[in-house]
Amino acid sequence: MNSKKSKKGKVTQPEGLLSQIISVFNTNPTKTFNYKQVAKKIGVRDSSVKRLVDNALKELEKNENLIEVYPGKYKLKSRGGYVVGVVEMNPGGSAFVVTEAFSEPVYIMERNLNRALNGDTVKVFMFAIRRKKRLEGEVVEVLKRERETFVGMVEISKNFAFLVTDNRQMPFDLFIPLKNLNGAKPGDKAIARIVEWPEHVKNPIAEIIQVLGKPGDHEVEMHAIMAEFELPLEFPQEVVAESETIQEGITKEEIARRRDFRKIPTFTIDPADAKDFDDALSLQKLPNGNWEVGVHIADVTHYVNTKTLLDEEAYNRGTSVYLVDRVVPMLPERLSNFICSLRPGEEKLCYSAVFEMNEQAEVLNQWFGRTVILSDHRFAYEDAQKIIEGGDGPMKEQILSLHNLASVLRSARLKSGSFAFDKVEVKFNLDDKGKPLGVFFKEMKEANHLIEEFMLLANKRVAEFIGKPGENKASGGKAKTFVYRIHDRPDAEKIQNFSSFIHRFGYHISLSGDKALSSSMNKLLNQIHGKKEQNLIETLAIRAMAKAIYSTNNIGHYGLSFRHYTHFTSPIRRYPDMMVHRLLTHYLENGESKSAKKYEKMCEHASEMERRAADAERSSIKYKQVEFMSGKIGQEFDGVISGVTEWGIYVEIVVNKCEGLVPMRDLDDDFYEFDEDNYRLVGRRNKKVFQLGDPVKVKMARANLVKKQMDFVIVEEE
Repeated sequence: MNSKKSKKGKVTQPEGLLSQIISVFNTNPTKTFNYKQVAKKIGVRDSSVKRLVDNALKELEKNENLIEVYPGKYKLKSRGGYVVGVVEMNPGGSAFVVTEAFSEPVYIMERNLNRALNGDTVKVFMFAIRRKKRLEGEVVEVLKRERETFVGMVEISKNFAFLVTDNRQMPFDLFIPLKNLNGAKPGDKAIARIVEWPEHVKNPIAEIIQVLGKPGDHEVEMHAIMAEFELPLEFPQEVVAESETIQEGITKEEIARRRDFRKIPTFTIDPADAKDFDDALSLQKLPNGNWEVGVHIADVTHYVNTKTLLDEEAYNRGTSVYLVDRVVPMLPERLSNFICSLRPGEEKLCYSAVFEMNEQAEVLNQWFGRTVILSDHRFAYEDAQKIIEGGDGPMKEQILSLHNLASVLRSARLKSGSFAFDKVEVKFNLDDKGKPLGVFFKEMKEANHLIEEFMLLANKRVAEFIGKPGENKASGGKAKTFVYRIHDRPDAEKIQNFSSFIHRFGYHISLSGDKALSSSMNKLLNQIHGKKEQNLIETLAIRAMAKAIYSTNNIGHYGLSFRHYTHFTSPIRRYPDMMVHRLLTHYLENGESKSAKKYEKMCEHASEMERRAADAERSSIKYKQVEFMSGKIGQEFDGVISGVTEWGIYVEIVVNKCEGLVPMRDLDDDFYEFDEDNYRLVGRRNKKVFQLGDPVKVKMARANLVKKQMDFVIVEEE
């Protein structure tokens, strides 16, 4: 350890000494040390250097990093006492805690996590000293566990067992005493629950609560995905029993209370395999030459009352979950697929938004209320698309008229600043055992846009009806508590990074304002359509945007460029739409404003369940992609680098959009360094670069279904 002298002859601290001392106090934030104890901890034996340790402690106390609790004894001074936040685990075992107290996250070393896990709400003791220019702290209490159940593989030895978890953000396997196996066998996929985690014990102690079956079985894996995200698969028997008591017939008295649309041409357009039809459209020409367009939504809240088991279960689920091979509905099938579903040829109760529109798609009058309808025809999107493209079919006049109006609405919406994201959906052809036989893609076409535009119109107008003070009798002159679908502006740094990235492909977006950004972004989306970099650029663009959530605090919807927006049109599959229906009914009956605090809490829950459902859907797609590619070991594919990390590069195959990793260990022609600022790996010797967006040829090397991972190796061009 070499000390240095300044120009005035004063001895400065040896290089790295201060950081070592700081580390001692950061690691032991509540303990006191004298200079001898500190010197011992950092391995200093030389007496002259021990004196430097003493000087350093005095300097840190003078700079208010340490407190001298009594002569010669020092303790870390807290930056700001304690903060509360949520843990976000890193792959290496350390974590960040996101708090409202600081704009930047607080870094937590692995040894200072103190049994906190990903997603937990924790109390953090703040360290006084920044290291590497970041806030640091120590978890002193876990206030709320994000989860207590985990999915994984059972491993059994003579005296104990473990559950090796599937969760990448769970750094510990679960210790299972043999008495807690509950019938699990070696190699089983199972769900375990943490029962205790004593201090000074590395692994949580758990018990098996459900054996799912053998890994690789399609049903087992789909059940495991639902369990991994703590989503329910089956309905409790008492909830199913309650749904059986609901009468499906419609009385004359109920029809008399509603506006009757049964004789007006009405239809639905949905995916070919859909069973829950939330919405229908009706169209008729009015005597004055204008159009009357009815947006009819299943009246779920007529059948599902508050304070019932059905409503409680729907609230807890928050949303239907769309896995790769099935829908796990929010409501039991008797309601979702039959009583509430707007099936053709059946009288159905609806909640409707009815608009009088001219040929320029301007809304001249509107009405909201309960209706009864009779759908004349059920279209799949492909059927309606054929009519739009010039083919024949039932209700051709209505389809084409609504298509014309929707086209005007869409053009005006995009012109006003709405983004035109039409991301390609990955779908699979599955055999009767769930094995993927092929991959195909679903793109948004005019038939999709037809439905989308009228759903957007209804959602926007309902939100304005309640949220714009003075524009309706229901508001009573001021905005009342309501459930909005909000979308914040994108993070400036993320959008700047995205702009820099697409320059490599010769593309450009304008950052001079919201309208300029949306206009140039839509131009970009048109330019990349059908090109091999389309999926990558669209994915990165979406990542640069904020996430849409539910809230009573209306900040508008940036992506749609709507000042007011809600979700009114899918109550069979989204609980927030049921909340909107109930609030709208209450306010149409001149009810007082509801509790914003209560509804904000409900919105937070709905947003969380929506996030889990989306994660489960992506996980099921990823599993099927790995399963599909596991039969193609050794085959070569053209790909695009879709991600760059310190552990390797991710490559997306152009032809099927399956993504895999080229591990750093397999890039053995050089030592590659991760250049985080430029999304690239650079060879230390040969200066070869692997950069985000680069085209590469890869060979399928390995598939791990348990971890939902596949590895590629780079194929060198000859």
